[in-house]
Amino acid sequence: MSSPPVYESQHVLPLRSLVFRAALGGVLMGLANLVPGISGGTMLLAAGVYPAFIASIAEVTTFRFTRHSLILLGIVAGSAGSAILLLAGPTRDLVVEQRWIMYSLFVGLTLGGVPLVWRLARPATPQLWIGAGAGFTVMVLMALGDSGRSGDEASTGLLLLSGMAGAGAMILPGISGGYLLLLLGQYLPILGAIDKAKQALLGEAGFDLALLMEAATVAIPVGIGVVVGIVGISNLLRWTLDRFPKATLGVLLGLLVGAVAGLWPFQHGVPPEAGEVIKGRIVVAGELAEIDPEDWRVERFDPTGTQLAGAAGLVLAGLGATLLIDRVGRRSEQDEAA
Repeated sequence: MSSPPVYESQHVLPLRSLVFRAALGGVLMGLANLVPGISGGTMLLAAGVYPAFIASIAEVTTFRFTRHSLILLGIVAGSAGSAILLLAGPTRDLVVEQRWIMYSLFVGLTLGGVPLVWRLARPATPQLWIGAGAGFTVMVLMALGDSGRSGDEASTGLLLLSGMAGAGAMILPGISGGYLLLLLGQYLPILGAIDKAKQALLGEAGFDLALLMEAATVAIPVGIGVVVGIVGISNLLRWTLDRFPKATLGVLLGLLVGAVAGLWPFQHGVPPEAGEVIKGRIVVAGELAEIDPEDWRVERFDPTGTQLAGAAGLVLAGLGATLLIDRVGRRSEQDEAA
């Protein structure tokens, strides 16, 4: 007798457990899509709601859904959206100003998803290891191709692609939306647009239509890309999990481990010099003071002993946080089932 698809065992959770996991997973997912290196899918795995989330999206997009599906997606979307709107500005500032601290924490949070994916994937088979090798290779090649470039000018097509990349991060554990946006040169511009939208809606000066319209030129194409990506990727992932579960979970495991390759924490922004090309144009001496630190070139540096110790502690803290979230979620489900 064949075993059911991996998402079925968690699709119908008790309602109280569903609400807890969905709210926690949504907040973590929103934070994950703000920071490079953390996958929204990984955070949903950590909260114990990932398989149910995939099944719910696939049901809703094919017009076959249940009350649990609507409740789950509504809570996840609301929690994630609130986290993104309220925390985009502070997160952007921390990544720019305290990069090595934030990246060290991101490494730990990302690695915390490995045992969660492994729990779904075991026992290991040749298909699992082949898929893991393929996923790991993809992420390492992406990291090697990242030259630490500064922000690029945002075009509509690139913003649509960025939205689809963000959607992939929501669906695929190990794929970081923030990291892909960094590779595309759109990470900080998108966070800046989200912060402008918050200021336009909630700023001390009251509602600012002009600022909101400026943010919308970035937010609308990104949002369209997210919707298209979620619909396509969720249904594709459900299909592959149903038909090729070991290979698919192997790829997810490889993506998760390989994501760490692009998160070397000891790097910082370098103030530009006259003659450098930033956002497609050559900067002259009189413009240097006007360049935002988010657009500075990033390069690696040699850490001090204190920084090495601090980074190790932050990696362990992030790892422990992810595992603790998973344990709390599983205990809540077990208590309610009992």
